[in-house]
Amino acid sequence: MPSPLDLPALIKEIGRGARGARDLSREQAAALFGAMLDGEVDELRLGAIVLALRVKGEGVDELLGFHDAMQARVQRLHHAKRVVLLPTLNGARKLLNLMPLLALHLAQQGVPVLVHGRNDFGAARGDTFALFAALGHPTCTTLADAQERLNAHHLAVLPTALLCPGLDRLMALRPRLGLRNSAHTMAKLLDPFHGHSVRVAAVTHGDFLDALAAVLPQLDGPGLLLKGCEGEAYPHPRRPASLQAFADGKPLELALAEAKEASLWESSGNAEADAEALRGLLLTGQQSWPTRMQELAAALILLNKVATP
Repeated sequence: MPSPLDLPALIKEIGRGARGARDLSREQAAALFGAMLDGEVDELRLGAIVLALRVKGEGVDELLGFHDAMQARVQRLHHAKRVVLLPTLNGARKLLNLMPLLALHLAQQGVPVLVHGRNDFGAARGDTFALFAALGHPTCTTLADAQERLNAHHLAVLPTALLCPGLDRLMALRPRLGLRNSAHTMAKLLDPFHGHSVRVAAVTHGDFLDALAAVLPQLDGPGLLLKGCEGEAYPHPRRPASLQAFADGKPLELALAEAKEASLWESSGNAEADAEALRGLLLTGQQSWPTRMQELAAALILLNKVATP
């Protein structure tokens, strides 16, 4: 078995294709991802690693090792209550982005929310940061600003680069390579509160759903897993959400109703107009929301209360 930082040997292990490749141990994965986060892997080998993992798919131990390396480098924030973590990594393409609606609702209920991510997913997708700004929650430019807004408003929005610069650099490969990589999966598990939080991990593919269902119970703090809408952290109004909750290392049973036919609100393509639509939905209350959105909000409030730090 190759040593943790023998890069050619590690690439050989993971680069033999979907059938011939082998998963790395948790220790090896942590060492490899740590070197990637620290910028210690040259571009040629970095590209080989990223694509090999994309073809092979990350194993559970690899994801846990990547998480170990990331968390060792994440900047810390603090709050008296558990903070709901909502990554934004895609932006909505056609439909009205309801993730800010979820964040605002939780904040109104006294549940603190931290939104983080990137906005380099192209003009075809709406800018979630611009949408939050139109709703009165501009993107924080420093960690101190994020901490202050979280304390004062129960909601802060900031770039992932402030929390983990190395992770942000890896996610920035997406426009160059045309593909997401392991860093995007790790961003869904990033926790600047080190267990004093509720992670929300939204995925689009079944393989990721299975993998993260095995990973989340092994991490500090509760978590919620779901199939996201257009890649964002809220369920599609008319599709199965596959909501799964975890607390104290075990699955938590959720009371899920049969989804009713829900309205599909299309994005106007304008942040100010979309923000006005979201204000209307917030004002009219949850009875106007899709069933799956109501269940997601209820599950997050439950996890925030049931799971004690």
